[in-house]
Amino acid sequence: MASFLNTGASRGFGLKLARQLASLPATDVSRVFASARGDCPRLEEPVTESSGRLVVIKLDVTNEVSIKQAAIEVEAKLEGKGLDVLINNAGICQYAPDGVKSIFTVNVMGVHWVTRAFLPLLQKGTLKKMINISGSTSLGSITSARTFQAISAPRYKISKTATSSLTAQYALDYEKEGFTFMALCPGWMKTDLGGGDIADLTLEGAKASLDIIFRPGQELNGQLPKVFVKGWQKSKGKYQYVGGECSMVNGCVSAFLISNLACFCSRSAENVE
Repeated sequence: MASFLNTGASRGFGLKLARQLASLPATDVSRVFASARGDCPRLEEPVTESSGRLVVIKLDVTNEVSIKQAAIEVEAKLEGKGLDVLINNAGICQYAPDGVKSIFTVNVMGVHWVTRAFLPLLQKGTLKKMINISGSTSLGSITSARTFQAISAPRYKISKTATSSLTAQYALDYEKEGFTFMALCPGWMKTDLGGGDIADLTLEGAKASLDIIFRPGQELNGQLPKVFVKGWQKSKGKYQYVGGECSMVNGCVSAFLISNLACFCSRSAENVE
């Protein structure tokens, strides 16, 4: 029985992950901590139906005091047991008024602060997995920077590059303790942050991400696994899917490019989920 905590669970992909995890048998998932900076009315029904297995935790990834308080609360509810899986899902995309600072605080420093605060609980856990949801790995690719120059999202691109590097460093530092740190790309999801219906995948694609997360062993430590849409091999247009599995430890940041991705930034807005 595994315990999970995912941030940004009030809507979108984070909400779907929480609901999906809570729907799994108790023999597979013992407790799900769904965190968000505010109220989560969409989680009220699944919380009621979960018989105490789904717990909402207030956590603001930009506030270290809030993060530390959430860690204390989770520790108390685990009653001496460790946390098995941490999913850093909260993030923002695009139009931050103060340049790089606010988007960097959420997408990079928030990930670091949350990971650092929950690391002691993860060390007590059995699975020892930490997943950073990396919504658009292509835009964070240094190699493909010229290809995506026309997409006006420099702050988001910088934050995704930094998050990939942060994941790689954690993977190297804690691999001997049996940890798996990965930056998981769930595909181009039909969420507010993903641009809605112009995206490739419905939120049902969350199951594919969980299949990757549940993969046993440390083979994905330092890796950037990804969810592909059906027929990706035949995609036409300027932006094509390229490459296979991508190892950030070996210096690779981007695993694929998506056709028509230019629409993404024109439809996205700032979202902390």
